[in-house]
Amino acid sequence: MAGDFSLTDYAYIGIFTVMGVVIVAATLFLAKLLRPDHPYRQKLTVYECGEVSIGSTQVQFSVNYYMFALLFVVFDVETVFLYPWAVAFSRLGWLGVLEAAIFIVILLAGLLYAWRRGVLRWVY
Repeated sequence: MAGDFSLTDYAYIGIFTVMGVVIVAATLFLAKLLRPDHPYRQKLTVYECGEVSIGSTQVQFSVNYYMFALLFVVFDVETVFLYPWAVAFSRLGWLGVLEAAIFIVILLAGLLYAWRRGVLRWVY
């Protein structure tokens, strides 16, 4: 039967769970051992360009940059999903056209929502 599970099936799940926990715990333990709690002076020196910073180095970026990038990634990936539809367009018939139209309408609704919320405004 499809619903019959033996004890060994659950044992495999238990073994994988225990091994996952052990591997994560061992990795965190090794990281704690290898990473110094108080780095020495040389570790705290400038290393990127060699110039000593003037002022605060903790610059707080606007969340709008991240939102803009996230929207770019979402719409870029969705455009990739349209490519197989375009390749098989002649074989899909009206049902394929309807599905693609629904997909595009959902994308446009998301774009209009982001536009109305002001996410696409670059400068405030």
